[in-house]
Amino acid sequence: MAPGNGYSQVVAATGRIVAVAGQVAMDAGGNLVGQGDPEAQAEQVFENISTALAATGSSFGDVIKLTVFVTDMAILPDVRRVRDRYVDAERPPASTAVQVVALVRPELLLEVEALAVVVDE
Repeated sequence: MAPGNGYSQVVAATGRIVAVAGQVAMDAGGNLVGQGDPEAQAEQVFENISTALAATGSSFGDVIKLTVFVTDMAILPDVRRVRDRYVDAERPPASTAVQVVALVRPELLLEVEALAVVVDE
C-alpha cells in the first residue's frame, strides 16, 4: 500500500468498541453552527464527537477510524486542519473521506463518524 496522506492505512486494537454516529455542525440546542463556513462546522463536529467519546469514558486518543462525508472535496483541507487539533497527527486514525450529494439538511457541509477502541484497565 502507498503511505496514507494524513491518515493511517491500518490500525489494530483490542478492547471495548465505541461507535459514534455521524456528527454534524449542530450545537446542543439543535442550532446550526457555522453557516457556510467549513472550518467552523468542522470545529462543532469534532466537539460533538469529543462530547460523545467523553460520555463513554473514551477520548480521541482511542479513535482508530474516522469516516468523513463532505458535500465538496474542496473543503477537505479545512476539515483536516481542524481534525489535526483533535487527533494525534503523528499517528492519525485510519480514515475515509467521501464526497456526497447531500446531507440530512442542505446547509450542512460535512458529517463525521468515529470508531474508538478502549482498553479498560
